[in-house]
Amino acid sequence: MSPTLQPAGQPLLSARNLSVRFGGVLAVNNVSFDVKQGEVFTLIGPNGAGKTTVFNLISRIYTPTTGEIDYLGAKLTDQPPHKIAALGIARTFQNIELFEHATVLHNLLIGRHTHRQTGLWSEIFFTQKTREAEIQAREKAEEVIDFLDLQHHRDSYVAGLPYGVRKVVELARALCTEPKLLLLDEPSSGLNVEETDDMAFWIQDIKNELGITVLMVEHDMTLVSKVSDRVLAMNQGEVLAMGTPREVQNDPGVIEAYLGSVDDVSSLRRQHQPVNLNQEARS
Repeated sequence: MSPTLQPAGQPLLSARNLSVRFGGVLAVNNVSFDVKQGEVFTLIGPNGAGKTTVFNLISRIYTPTTGEIDYLGAKLTDQPPHKIAALGIARTFQNIELFEHATVLHNLLIGRHTHRQTGLWSEIFFTQKTREAEIQAREKAEEVIDFLDLQHHRDSYVAGLPYGVRKVVELARALCTEPKLLLLDEPSSGLNVEETDDMAFWIQDIKNELGITVLMVEHDMTLVSKVSDRVLAMNQGEVLAMGTPREVQNDPGVIEAYLGSVDDVSSLRRQHQPVNLNQEARS
């Protein structure tokens, strides 16, 4: 049975006391948070903070050493990885994962695969049911193409597209699965300022027009501030702070994780230099 959506503002996903160990490395340590229905919830932190590991736990690429993940009242950690998309969870990747020698439309139709309910013989003989399923898949793909303004690239091969367009195509393929929860892993990675602004626009429309809840890992604090309802900051696998973008950016522990000691930051402020979390996090 498919999970049932929660009322707006109620937790869609709850992570409780998540920890994962790889050999002697504790990559995530006792992390807990809720993602509410209808919000954009963002994970931030320096490189190696454990953000993508948390994503991989939710998408079932990894299994937690301890802790649980509840999704719409069901225990997500009991589900095999190949069932995640059917539950209404879609994901993009920091490094684009598309079929480069297929067209944009064909890549989007692949995103409809989880909704296909036709059997082997129906596919072989291309029955009426199969034809109807093909039409429905094409209609949904065309809706997403229109939504993300990809009309000019519909029949283009992915290999010939600019990087920024490929990022939008990967987002489009995820939307074709009709997710309830969309996981975006570094959506601004590799994009220029104009493309990042466009991505912010799409994310806001995905939330406001499509009603999809977004869980995002992101390093660009300008994008984070534009689109996020709440932010969770991590460092060395642990939770540093959680709150609105402004609250988290002003948290002393977060500032220290990114920029160095609080005394160093105070010195910058005395010199009237801006404190910018978009610069490289300290190692």
